[in-house]
Amino acid sequence: MNGPWYRDGAAQYRARVRGCLLGGAIGDALGYPVEFDAIDRIRAAHGPHGVTDLVPGPRGEVGLISDDTQMTLFTAEALVEAHSFERKGERHDRRRMGDISDRWPEMMLQAYERWLHTQSQPGPVTAPLPAGPADGLVTEPWLYARRAPGNACLSGVAQRYAPGRWLPLEGRPGEVNPDSKGCGAVMRSAPFGLIAEYDHVAFQMAARAAQITHGHPTGYYAAGTLAAIVANLVAGDSMEGAVLRAMRLLARYPGHEETTAALERAVTEAGDRSVAPPERVERLGAGWVAEEALAIAVFCALYPGRVETKLLMAVNHSGDSDSTGAICGNLLGAQYGDHALPHEWVQRVEGRARIAVLADDLGAVRVRGWLFGPA
Repeated sequence: MNGPWYRDGAAQYRARVRGCLLGGAIGDALGYPVEFDAIDRIRAAHGPHGVTDLVPGPRGEVGLISDDTQMTLFTAEALVEAHSFERKGERHDRRRMGDISDRWPEMMLQAYERWLHTQSQPGPVTAPLPAGPADGLVTEPWLYARRAPGNACLSGVAQRYAPGRWLPLEGRPGEVNPDSKGCGAVMRSAPFGLIAEYDHVAFQMAARAAQITHGHPTGYYAAGTLAAIVANLVAGDSMEGAVLRAMRLLARYPGHEETTAALERAVTEAGDRSVAPPERVERLGAGWVAEEALAIAVFCALYPGRVETKLLMAVNHSGDSDSTGAICGNLLGAQYGDHALPHEWVQRVEGRARIAVLADDLGAVRVRGWLFGPA
């Protein structure tokens, strides 16, 4: 098998896919119980070093995932479904799209509508299930949990906008929530980087899917950039190399400056050892908006240390701890694979078995040299 997916072998590729989804879930679960807490409160509750392990949530449960992982999983399911749909006989231009249906934006919206269904119902047996895979995520009772979903995600999905694959990325506000650049689009975009053979393909797909809910250019460019970084990691790049390559790609798009500036600060901070975290993290913002969430995750992923140390750094700050933890976990899992994740945390994270199965399904999806914008 040829191509960057298999530079390190098919087994390593599959490990990176599993690592990305499971690592994101771990980071999310670490950060969810302290998402709205200032660092002083986190330290008062969990000790001078803050969160050092999975801690109980609002009702005492440990390892719960939030809307960040929920939407990431529905993103992955939509990509698997689009691949399966094509394989059942739909015709399209393989030279442009690889092995995925041209209808993937519509199917992505439908997947997010299934997620929205889980936010308004107590369980899968209480209402007719939306269209989708017969044994899909919408049948999983543990996903029927409303854990502080973003307003832009809720309102955006409800508007039922499916961006066409030829929608130009020109730095103009999108049709849905044109002023929103919250982190709700970037936090769910890692799966695009797992199935794209090239970083520009991952970038373009993620940026378009982001516009289902977030129309601000920074919102959809940050989503595209995360996907591009993940694609570069899956291809075997170092973390620094993956980030710098993605930044060069980002710079070709009009209106990239805000996202680029945030990432430049993250790279600079990662090279400065004069101040210890979490103060270093908070120099980059709180993570509520897209470019800050991405920058914090990148900074933590670049900072020297073990995987555990980086994940804990990503959640111990006064901001959107679950989103920054989830994105950092996506990055680290894509870089090192699932075997590098702390085993005890993997075992305790909610839905881990289903996440692993979905990751293996996602590993069969391929998107090749799709190009209609800056390469």
